[in-house]
Amino acid sequence: MTHRPTVLFVCVHNAGRSQMAAGFLQHLAGERVQVLSAGSQPGAAINPVAVAAMAEVGIDIAANEPKLLTDSAVQEADVVITMGCGDECPFHPGKRYEDWVLDDPAGQDIDAVRPIRDEIRSRVEALVADLAS
Repeated sequence: MTHRPTVLFVCVHNAGRSQMAAGFLQHLAGERVQVLSAGSQPGAAINPVAVAAMAEVGIDIAANEPKLLTDSAVQEADVVITMGCGDECPFHPGKRYEDWVLDDPAGQDIDAVRPIRDEIRSRVEALVADLAS
């Protein structure tokens, strides 16, 4: 990589999927990638079941807080990955967009969140490989 890319993960509440994805990308890519996450309607706190699921794989997202999606965050990003925010996500020509269709962990128990976490990890691993090429 000649340029340190910025990746923005967006979901509705920025409390589960986007936080898990950001946690995995930060863990797997470290300083090689700038990681942002936000929500179109941010929740009050990170989903505690998502925190527990990530802790099981050695990643601590407990101190994270949901953030409001801003137009400037989208402008700053090289890659914008959406997870169900639909038409509320700002669009800027020239950005790389991906929409990851994933179940929402909100209201789910740990047994339901683990497969969502594992799917996010595999997608983030593929993203890291793609960004490195």
